[in-house]
Amino acid sequence: MNYDAILVVSFGGPESREEVIPFLENVLRGRNVPRERMLAVAEHYYHFGGKSPINQQIRELIAALETELAEHGPKLPVYWGNRNWHPRLADTVKKMRQDGVRRALAFVTSAYSSYSGCRQYREDIARAQCEVGPDAPQIDKLRAFFNHPNFIEATEDRVRDAMQEIPADARQNVQIVYLAHSIPLAMAETSDYVRQLEDVRRILSARLGITNDALVYQSRSGAPGQPWLGPDIQDYLREVKARDLASAVVLAPIGFISDHMEVLYDLDVEARQVCDSLALPMVRAKTVGVHPKFIGMIRELILERMTPGVERRALGSLGARRDVCEEGCCPAPLHRVPLQAAQGRPKTG
Repeated sequence: MNYDAILVVSFGGPESREEVIPFLENVLRGRNVPRERMLAVAEHYYHFGGKSPINQQIRELIAALETELAEHGPKLPVYWGNRNWHPRLADTVKKMRQDGVRRALAFVTSAYSSYSGCRQYREDIARAQCEVGPDAPQIDKLRAFFNHPNFIEATEDRVRDAMQEIPADARQNVQIVYLAHSIPLAMAETSDYVRQLEDVRRILSARLGITNDALVYQSRSGAPGQPWLGPDIQDYLREVKARDLASAVVLAPIGFISDHMEVLYDLDVEARQVCDSLALPMVRAKTVGVHPKFIGMIRELILERMTPGVERRALGSLGARRDVCEEGCCPAPLHRVPLQAAQGRPKTG
């Protein structure tokens, strides 16, 4: 397949105090989230001066990817569009059209399959194409990469580095606490999200030689009565101390690829406060970020789509994810209205 550009698609985030509330209102539009919860989340951003770290981290990822492609090929331009904030996806697709891009591959900064982590991004791309018009470029999404060897190896390196930071007198029974973003149970039950996370947990613990581990969740944002995946990280840390499950914990946010706001605040601030109050030693592993193996993985996924018959590498029991999801895969929650067929057939993989 011939492609003439790469599109990096991310969540987006505010870059000043003035942008925080408009950004959050945009994120939560159409969702049943109380305004007081939104204002509480705004305080997380204000804690860091109103600037989310995610945009700068995506800039760094793009710079690393551009270097990787320039040195090893394929030599394709890299564009960037966000779901929720500037640079907005529709604006980027319009710029691609103006630049003469006809076929592009999209790398979405989400490793796992769920409505919000995969299908919604495909809908976002299709919506942006509809907004640009019938001559918008075709955009095919790269497959979910949760079990790609390079993602696993980069994550393993980050966790090993964190394990070395545990104080020597607390290393007798260290527990690795793997973390991912909580999602509504209704969303989890219609996707492979938990299966994929559990598979990554098993792979990593085997490679690390760890038997004391757990998978927990963070950053839930729904209405109080709506059931979400658990246990929540703060509750779980209290359980670790109460049941003497570990001498120290390493928090490994395997559900994220960058140290963005939910990692920095929910783990480095809130979870650390809990651990300090419990006298439970804690180290937080870095996310893969711009780890060379992770950047190399993106290039490999690109080549995989451009070269018929190339090996599709994957570890664990679930195999390589399909390039194009089945029509009923990861359906939208009931409170979401999917892109209507009347808007035209989305040109996205």
